[in-house]
Amino acid sequence: MEIVIWLIVMIPVSALLSGIGIYAWNRKKPMWFWSGSTVDEAEISDIPAYNRANGIMWICYSAVFWISAFLGIFRIDTAGLVLAVGCLAGIPVLIIAYGRIYKKYRK
Repeated sequence: MEIVIWLIVMIPVSALLSGIGIYAWNRKKPMWFWSGSTVDEAEISDIPAYNRANGIMWICYSAVFWISAFLGIFRIDTAGLVLAVGCLAGIPVLIIAYGRIYKKYRK
């Protein structure tokens, strides 16, 4: 039963993060990073490349969740460890990666 609950939680969360990546990749205006913030079009030199980089960043982050979700089918304890380490390390990596993306495409 714990595997079913694990998958009921992890698959939508993984899909949501992948969806954010796909949304960012296809967005016409610059994608933001922080909730409630915006990025002005005048700030970004190449909006499609900037959004593509943002999309790749989010899709890579979602990979940790997908791996953990499917690992949970076989080893729930290992899946939890992968998720915990991925989240704890992933959030600072996201912040650093976004900072580099923003610097690279800022006018």
